[in-house]
Amino acid sequence: MAKPIERLIHELVKFPGVGEKTAVRFAFHVLREQADFAKSLAQALIDVKERVRLCSTCCALTEDDPCPLCRDPKRDTRVICVVEDPSAMLAIEKTHAYRGRYHVLHGALSPLDNIGPDDIRIAELLRRLEQGNVDEVVLATDMNVEGEATALYLTRLIKPTGIKITRLSSGIPVGGDLEYIDATTLTRAFEDRRAL
Repeated sequence: MAKPIERLIHELVKFPGVGEKTAVRFAFHVLREQADFAKSLAQALIDVKERVRLCSTCCALTEDDPCPLCRDPKRDTRVICVVEDPSAMLAIEKTHAYRGRYHVLHGALSPLDNIGPDDIRIAELLRRLEQGNVDEVVLATDMNVEGEATALYLTRLIKPTGIKITRLSSGIPVGGDLEYIDATTLTRAFEDRRAL
C-alpha cells in the first residue's frame, strides 16, 4: 500500500471508536472524492485547532469570547447547568427544555485515571458562583461512577453557599452519557430535576 494511504490510516485510527477497518474505509473514501473534499476536510481540522478556544465565562468551546450562549440576553443568568463536556451541552440544547447558562467541566473526577479537582474546570465554576448572582446550579454530569462522584464533590463545595443545587432526574439511565440520550428523556430529566 502507498505510504500516504498508510499514514492516513495510521492517523484515522487515533480517533476514538475508529478501528483499522473503519480507518481504511475512511481513507479510501477520501481517495474516491474530489481533491476539494480533502482540502476542505484538512482546512476544517486546521480551523478547529487554530480558531476554537474556551469561553472565558462558561468554558464551552467557542470561536468568539464570550460564547453566543453567554452573550444571549434571553438566557436566565441565575441558573447554571454544569456538564462534563461540550457534547452534553449540545445534547441539552437540542431539547429546548433549558434556558439558563452553562458551565463545562471538561471531564469528571476519576481517581483511577488520576483526574482530580484541579484537572477539570471546577475553580472557574466556583469563581462564577462567588459573584453572587446565581440562584440554582443544575448538576448534569453523566449518570456513571465518575459523574456521580463529581456531582457529590460539587454538592459539598456549593451547599455552604446557600445556592439551590439540583440534579437531573433518574430518567437518564445509570451509566449513560448525555450526548447519547434522546431529547424526550433529557426534557423529562430537566422537568423532574430534584434538590440535593
